[in-house]
Amino acid sequence: MKSFTNVSRSLLESKLAVGLVAGVFLALEIFLSASPQFAVQGPSGEENEISPRTAPPPLKPICDLSDERYDGCEMWGDARTANGTDKSRVYFIPPPSQLAAAEAAAWSIRSQSRKVIGVREVVVRSLNLSNLHEAPDCTVRRSVPAVVFALGGLTYNFWHAFSDVLVPLFTTARAFGGQVELVATDAPAWFVTKYRRVLRALSQYEVVMLDADAEVRCYPHLIVGLRGHRDFDIDPARAPSNYDMFAFRAFVREAYSLPPPTTALRVKSSGAKPRLMIILRRKTRRFVNADAIVGAIERAGFDVVRMEPTNAADMDAVSREVDACDVLMGAHGAGLTNMVFLRTGAVAVQVIPWGKMEPHGEGFFGAPAAHMGIWHVPYIIAAEESTLYDKYGKDHPVITDPDVFYKNGSNARYYWWEQNFRLNTTRFMPTLERVKRLLQE
Repeated sequence: MKSFTNVSRSLLESKLAVGLVAGVFLALEIFLSASPQFAVQGPSGEENEISPRTAPPPLKPICDLSDERYDGCEMWGDARTANGTDKSRVYFIPPPSQLAAAEAAAWSIRSQSRKVIGVREVVVRSLNLSNLHEAPDCTVRRSVPAVVFALGGLTYNFWHAFSDVLVPLFTTARAFGGQVELVATDAPAWFVTKYRRVLRALSQYEVVMLDADAEVRCYPHLIVGLRGHRDFDIDPARAPSNYDMFAFRAFVREAYSLPPPTTALRVKSSGAKPRLMIILRRKTRRFVNADAIVGAIERAGFDVVRMEPTNAADMDAVSREVDACDVLMGAHGAGLTNMVFLRTGAVAVQVIPWGKMEPHGEGFFGAPAAHMGIWHVPYIIAAEESTLYDKYGKDHPVITDPDVFYKNGSNARYYWWEQNFRLNTTRFMPTLERVKRLLQE
């Protein structure tokens, strides 16, 4: 307490001295009441002692907005969550040894893994002696850490749900071993229901819906935002415990009660024909000759399972169906995210649209598949296999000069939304032969 003596003498000269000194001692009492370890109640109700991942002093500043993909804050000591009318709020009271010298600061954080996406923001405020009274009183005290993150944005899309939330949430929260509370803002109830197995595997506690939460929850360690390194991917050099996409796939498979990821593929364990699941999109980038494609695949020696993805699909059933297949095939799109349910050594066949879409195909699915231990086989369609060729003609710039549309910003209109495929089944045969060879390796 010697560090506070000189400060207290000077403060006593002002009319606010009593209130300020009281605030200091209140903060000290709160801080000293927190154990250096987190006291955690286990499933049976007994208390277990677990060490936190790390226990460095609070960051200075506690928020970092420098990463090109995500904003993040991390704080130890006394962090409090509170609902707000337009933005959710987090208050941080620095430890007593730093409170006198602390500077008040505030940040507005898009607490998802890509700050370019519009989601409900979280205001993070680091307090000091002058505004300590603004911190709301705790109504719930938690002995475990928490992660505050947004579930809005583009997460209605299956790929974005994984790329923007579930993968970076794994990277951020997995190291706590389930002893962490997930605090969601901008949260649609359906998301928590649909991905309940993944969320439950990350935390043994119910998800807190911050926007509707009437409590002021106090935590000894709190993270705001998600660490998102790449699209649908993890950079192990930047992740706790060097987590990577192979670890994520193993985690997801365990969450859905699937066999270990290295369990032998069906084609190897049973000697039966390789089973291929084909994703049949119903709107954009769909196969207009789906029956002919399925027939050609069957003649090539595969058993074919058709999948028509819907937002209402039961994830438990989908995970089992994909796990039972050796190959997952589909046009570039969200359905290929189901590769997380494949076994090691399985093959993902991605049909790449016309219009210089190869970088998107590799970045969104090719590299992540390789990092998950899954073969990735791209099939780049010829211009004649695109319905754009039929609609606009072979001499139209949409066929001859895609760069024009990338420059004027209309590439998505043509190559993502307006384009469908009529695969040349003869041209596609060598791709299927390559798939069969890979399945034998």
